[in-house]
Amino acid sequence: MIKLLTVDDELDVCEFIRDFFASRGYSVLVALTGKEALAAVKKERPKIVFLDIIIPDINGLEVLRQIKEFDSDIKVIIVSVTDDKESREKAKALGADEFIRKPFSKRYLEEVVIQKIIELTNAPREGVAR
Repeated sequence: MIKLLTVDDELDVCEFIRDFFASRGYSVLVALTGKEALAAVKKERPKIVFLDIIIPDINGLEVLRQIKEFDSDIKVIIVSVTDDKESREKAKALGADEFIRKPFSKRYLEEVVIQKIIELTNAPREGVAR
């Protein structure tokens, strides 16, 4: 079962994403702060993280940096109302795999996750010749 983590200070958003993907067979973890997110990443090792930029205690972009430093293979999808060019560029520079602006459609969210799973599945593994 593929683990996802949703990080947002709005519990409604986390519950929406959790319920939507849990009904499709994913295991979905929820974090409401940056510290909770980083602890969950280290303990649970999700394959995909939905990450808001504006969260309590640690800025989402800093959380992104730390996630990628911990495990660069984790796919991080920024999901935020913040959609200025500077935020998008900074997120991309820090390793964000996708940037989705709130509000988002369920269909698009699911398409992005499917694409990231395909990328994970097709990624070359260390020591394995292709």
